[in-house]
Amino acid sequence: MSSENAKIVVKNLFNVESWVCVVTGGGTGIGLMIAQAFANNGAKVYITSRRREVLERTAKRWGSSLAHPQGRIEVSKQENHIDLLVNNAGISEGTSAVEKGDESAKALSMELFGEDQASWENVYRTNVIGYYFVTTAFLPLVYATSSMRSQHTGSVINISSMSGITRTTQHHFKYNVSKAATIHLSTLLAQEFRRKLTVILASSSDELNKSQIPVGEDYGEKKGIPAGRPGREEDVAQAALLLACNQRIPLTIDGGYLLEHP
Repeated sequence: MSSENAKIVVKNLFNVESWVCVVTGGGTGIGLMIAQAFANNGAKVYITSRRREVLERTAKRWGSSLAHPQGRIEVSKQENHIDLLVNNAGISEGTSAVEKGDESAKALSMELFGEDQASWENVYRTNVIGYYFVTTAFLPLVYATSSMRSQHTGSVINISSMSGITRTTQHHFKYNVSKAATIHLSTLLAQEFRRKLTVILASSSDELNKSQIPVGEDYGEKKGIPAGRPGREEDVAQAALLLACNQRIPLTIDGGYLLEHP
């Protein structure tokens, strides 16, 4: 096979062997799916979490039988560069019964004004401020990648949510507002970091607790998702590899949700 043909073979187009990756919130949910996607394809993946026991349990369970012999899921070690940083850790606190607006303006006012301000601050601190400071802290290590691989730059993927795009509140104002802010933060960071590294925005639904979506087959119909099914690990893995290897594209993974709920 000629070199010109070989470079567009799938395994070369999406080759992440020997990459060093960091995934925040990588012990559960979408973060774990992303960690698995890279580790099973030969990358060394470091996962972070507020709970060390979750990290150690995840590394032991999912890192012990990886499909690629070079793959690793680690909790801590020193590195001199990072090929990919994935800001994934996020929280949501509380909901509001927006249907109160069908009763009266006063009823809706009382419902919304009764939201806990501390919860607003907690959600924003984790979903927006956290992304900013984690990204800026890792900047030198991400930047160092460009000097180690020819025609390769370090990348940052920020996991946002379709909730930051849709016009519906989905009963959680604070979460949706924070995810919209995450999207714009990614735009600003990409502009300032364009010199030697890339910030990529991945907009995705991030309501998971495990390495698979814990819902029934009627989930798509209940939630008004045209794809008619819940998301799968493969969806997240394909998107993460695409983003990391293409380096400069935004992507929304929602099963068509925004077509029904613009």
